[in-house]
Amino acid sequence: MNRPHEVAQAILSRCQGATTSSFRDQCRVQVPAEHLLDVLRYVKQEAGFDLLVDITCVDYLHYRDATERFGVVYLLARTESAERLTLRVMLSEPQLELPSAVPLWEGANWMEREVYDMFGISFQGHPDLRRILMPEAFTAHPLRKDYPLQGRGERHNFPVLTRAEA
Repeated sequence: MNRPHEVAQAILSRCQGATTSSFRDQCRVQVPAEHLLDVLRYVKQEAGFDLLVDITCVDYLHYRDATERFGVVYLLARTESAERLTLRVMLSEPQLELPSAVPLWEGANWMEREVYDMFGISFQGHPDLRRILMPEAFTAHPLRKDYPLQGRGERHNFPVLTRAEA
């Protein structure tokens, strides 16, 4: 089984609550959060999607038809055949936690840290979940739609970093 659409159908049969869609022959599967780790394990170990291309997040705060606020997106590839598969998990506050994909793909480490830093999604079991882009003193998540474009005046509280003389 190596076609993304066949893999999507297998996920649908294994995972209650999953849905699938396709656009321009690209297959997408939406998975409930409680099944994410099992689905990720299946697509890597049995379906052969050996490359985690990216983990990102979308804030659906003002989308008309959105029932959940955040969509965490996993972009996967099968290097043998260049096939692609997109998995999406929907979340809303206060339950902004997913299992970490680091045990399956070591490269998920920094991707999950970025999603945590920018959107506030926690990854349970992550080996070092801390900010990666913003200073530790920064308390907000700047890629959320409700974060003001001009910020909230936090910059004056950041420590000044100076370069050591060479």
